[in-house]
Amino acid sequence: MNDNQPQVDLSRYDNSWYKPGNGFKRLLWYFCNLLVVRNRYQPFGFVRKFFLRLFGAKVGKGLVIKPGVNIKYPWFLEIGNHCWIGEGVWIDNLSRVTMGDHVCLSQGALLLTGNHNYKSKTFDLITTGISLDKGVWIGARATVTAGVQAGDHAVLTAGSIATSDLKPYGIYQGNPAAMVKERIIAE
Repeated sequence: MNDNQPQVDLSRYDNSWYKPGNGFKRLLWYFCNLLVVRNRYQPFGFVRKFFLRLFGAKVGKGLVIKPGVNIKYPWFLEIGNHCWIGEGVWIDNLSRVTMGDHVCLSQGALLLTGNHNYKSKTFDLITTGISLDKGVWIGARATVTAGVQAGDHAVLTAGSIATSDLKPYGIYQGNPAAMVKERIIAE
């Protein structure tokens, strides 16, 4: 270790520029999320959908949303028609997350729209949205990082990590995820 090198100083961290919404609204959502959406003992998807819409999420018809889902800010969320969100999914949307029609997020998938500037002494917050186009499937325990756009019908396999865009109909695997083959959907 070289003590002459600049070092991170977290005591100088300041994200006061980041305004994700009214403080009261965020506090109210925190408890609704905890008691309704994240609650594994609340079995009714229609109740979760009601609260998402109430807090500003754009939710299409036919959404299947399982118990145990964690959503940071529903007002930054847009979900198309006939999407599935599996148990334990975490949508950490500090920025906009857009899901097209027929998108599937399998159990434990993680969508991360925030990161930190590791080159900055103050470890500044960076937020960039995620876009999952029509028919995308994010596998169980897979991670999609900030700024990724997944093209129509792309697949991110279980446990893989997408750090860059996924081409339409590509099947991606690994860390970082790389395209391994083309997705062919039978008639």
